[in-house]
Amino acid sequence: MPGGSAVSGRAAAWGWVARYPRRVTDSRSGGAPVSEQPSRTFSHDGSTLVASERGEGETVFVLVHGLGMGRLVFDDLAQILAERGRVIAVDLPGYGEAPEPPRTPTIERMADLVAAYLRGEGLGDVVLVGHSMGSQVATEVAVRHGLASRLVLIAPSVDASARRTGEQARRLARDLLDESPTVLLLGARAYLHAGPHLRRKIRAMMVHRPENAYPRVTCPALVLRGAEDLVSPRAWCHRVVDLLPTAEYAEIPGHGHETVIKNARPAADRILDWLDRP
Repeated sequence: MPGGSAVSGRAAAWGWVARYPRRVTDSRSGGAPVSEQPSRTFSHDGSTLVASERGEGETVFVLVHGLGMGRLVFDDLAQILAERGRVIAVDLPGYGEAPEPPRTPTIERMADLVAAYLRGEGLGDVVLVGHSMGSQVATEVAVRHGLASRLVLIAPSVDASARRTGEQARRLARDLLDESPTVLLLGARAYLHAGPHLRRKIRAMMVHRPENAYPRVTCPALVLRGAEDLVSPRAWCHRVVDLLPTAEYAEIPGHGHETVIKNARPAADRILDWLDRP
């Protein structure tokens, strides 16, 4: 957080998003509604994120979405993880409900924003969960700020052997061919919101070199991939595991790049199983 007392600093940085708590249905508890706290905004160094949370407990999960998406894609995953602890999902600047910043931030600057938010909340040693581009942001939070006790990289991007916008777009299009209407609808809505500056956001993702950051991760990591993911191929994910000092690899059969959107239960089970082991 910037200088000043903790109270005045937080008062300057936080703002409430004008909406009521969302009610979501938990299919695992007989359809009982699960309340999510009202979302709120946090600003730092010219950019703003929006955060919402549910659950409670000592374990704190922080969910970071991918390119063109937003925190709503984590609804299913957040509900399941909330059985274990406190779950915070964020909209990065210019995604979801977060306002577009004057300048498109780099991956590193987005990581600095997330880290400033965590410090403002008095949080450290969180379980950082990043999907696709969010894996790049989560990695930089862990490396630059040391706030992670565990790091989960789901469908990590960008494959260093295919760091070309056209190739990535082709892979994503092929991956989405067999996706459910729910995944396609959520993705379309999120991309439309991010669209005005999508080219600049893609560039920020593409110029980042996560392979340079992976060797500097000091916490245990889990690399999770859908077995049919064409965007994050097996060879690239194995390379990510090899670059990380302490890492484990797992695949989810029958899932592609958007595995945490259409059915998050398999991913959640693997994450929780991994956390339960020393």
